[in-house]
Amino acid sequence: CMVITARLHCGLDLLKDPMSLTSTPSSVVTAEPFSTDEFRSALGQFATGVTIVTARDAQGHLVGLTANSFSSVSLTPPLVLWCLSSKSSALAGFQSATHYAINVLAADQRLLAERFARKGIDRFEGTPWRPGLTGSPVIDGAVAVFECSHHQLMEAGDHIVLVGRVEHVRRRVGANPLVFHGSRFFSDLST
Repeated sequence: CMVITARLHCGLDLLKDPMSLTSTPSSVVTAEPFSTDEFRSALGQFATGVTIVTARDAQGHLVGLTANSFSSVSLTPPLVLWCLSSKSSALAGFQSATHYAINVLAADQRLLAERFARKGIDRFEGTPWRPGLTGSPVIDGAVAVFECSHHQLMEAGDHIVLVGRVEHVRRRVGANPLVFHGSRFFSDLST
């Protein structure tokens, strides 16, 4: 419809010349350099859910951290991904684990998100959790949980992308998620 509308109303024939709506070479805009802080601030404009990713490393020690770089990849097979800094002290633990759980936090779990984002503390102390079906820690009260095995790990810039094959999934019907936007948490989605 849009092609026909543009053709009829603008006198352009996009079917013959699809480039007729693009800029001419004399009006090409060159990208200006930007700083890491500017890039981070721009990325902060994208609202995300908040997760705590948890696992047991090869020695059975608990490992977990807050992550908002989570996304679906595929329905068949069921794949999800998340990203971890290649400098993270938790990287070796996640790499050695056979499974991990991605716990999507509920609106009332902001303090847990902040706790699992801190360094130098026992993040699991006082945290309500239980072993999931794969043995990975599952956070009580999460909106959804994806228990995964490693499907693929790949380097991407200063991060490692972990693609997980979902083996078990559960969700809490009617629960509101915790949201992160502009370096702030939001729990009330009605405003």
